[in-house]
Amino acid sequence: MNNLAIDHIIPKTAEGTYYTIPFQVPDGEIDRITVTYSYSRISGKFNLISNMVNIVDLGLMDADERFLGWSGSSRKTVYVGPYAATSGYLMTEIKPGEWHILVGAYKIPEGGLPVHYEITFNPLQPRWLLGDLHMHSTASDGKHDIFTLAKMAQNKGLDFIAVSNHNNYSENLNLPVVPGLTFIPAVEWTHYQGHMNFLGIAAPFENSFVANSEQEMLNLVTKAREKGALVSVNHPKCNFCPYLWHSNDCFDLVEVWNGPMRKVNMDGIAWWHDKLIEGRKIPLVGGSDFHRRGHIVRFARPVNHVYARSPAAADILKAISQGRNYLSASVKGVQLDLHYGESMMGDTTPKRDGQTLTISASRLRPGMHLKLVNQDGFVVGWRRFKNGKLDAQVPVSASWRFAYLLVSRNLFGMEYVRAISNPIYFDQE
Repeated sequence: MNNLAIDHIIPKTAEGTYYTIPFQVPDGEIDRITVTYSYSRISGKFNLISNMVNIVDLGLMDADERFLGWSGSSRKTVYVGPYAATSGYLMTEIKPGEWHILVGAYKIPEGGLPVHYEITFNPLQPRWLLGDLHMHSTASDGKHDIFTLAKMAQNKGLDFIAVSNHNNYSENLNLPVVPGLTFIPAVEWTHYQGHMNFLGIAAPFENSFVANSEQEMLNLVTKAREKGALVSVNHPKCNFCPYLWHSNDCFDLVEVWNGPMRKVNMDGIAWWHDKLIEGRKIPLVGGSDFHRRGHIVRFARPVNHVYARSPAAADILKAISQGRNYLSASVKGVQLDLHYGESMMGDTTPKRDGQTLTISASRLRPGMHLKLVNQDGFVVGWRRFKNGKLDAQVPVSASWRFAYLLVSRNLFGMEYVRAISNPIYFDQE
């Protein structure tokens, strides 16, 4: 996708006026348009009374001649796109056609002023996104409002959050619009027999959240899923609110990592592993369950790394439902990559002669143990890492049904997971 350079001379006669310069936006899926401009700010020689400060202001209009924003002369670079935009500019879908740079010819010297514009088109491409799928605001028992949570997410470098309040969805109906941050509508269905996150639907309940029997629970969850909700069973082995329902096939995801890594999460991982052995291709997720600052439960610990087509909520959830996701302890935690040819975590693939699993990891620290795990448990592991990185190839035997990565660290005689991936699944002949 070609970028554009425009050299333009603003005549002295245009001083004090506004006008536009057209440019063509090509066909194709574009994630962002960036406009950068430059010109000489000083006319004449320095230290002379005749010196003049040149000022050219900048704005932008789209193919529908809709005004997108204005930054005057305060910014030399601005950008717009469907998921983020420079402050003062609108987030917008990028349509092909004739767009316009809006020129403000404020102070122009005699003889005119050359201005150079660079226009960059960034194509829409899959990317890794970071997010927290479980937290609470003042709409339930959290101590911070949703705007504070959004600011915390931006400060952490998150790309998405799900504010999953207990049994209510009022905030989902008026979620803030924050450039660069995706809000995923969510409700934590909080029941005495277990908790589940309903992700992606603003109002997942037909009437209320109440269910007083297994069948009523199944009816409620079925209706939410029919509406498009992705259902995660939360902290299934929690000491205080474990998953006690008999049905193990009414949910789409398992939250294996809730808040600080501890025994209940290790038990949750084992429970999820058992579901894989039973033949369920069920993706794992994690969430901080954050309620307030100053608590052992910390914001964005753990984080979900999701390989999504775009930052749109629907694309993030689709990627999660496909298992294109791994967990790490924090934004700066371990990074994982697992491939089998063109297949990545979450994919199902036939075994191929000579094809090996490709494993990549970074941000590994001394004392960590990186393991490859299949249905029979530990397969192979590594404890030494050069510059905190590992790249390895592992053959796949005929008996393998799935394989995933797990990074742990032993503290005081207990094993604590620091990162874990979803599996790659192998077709059984």
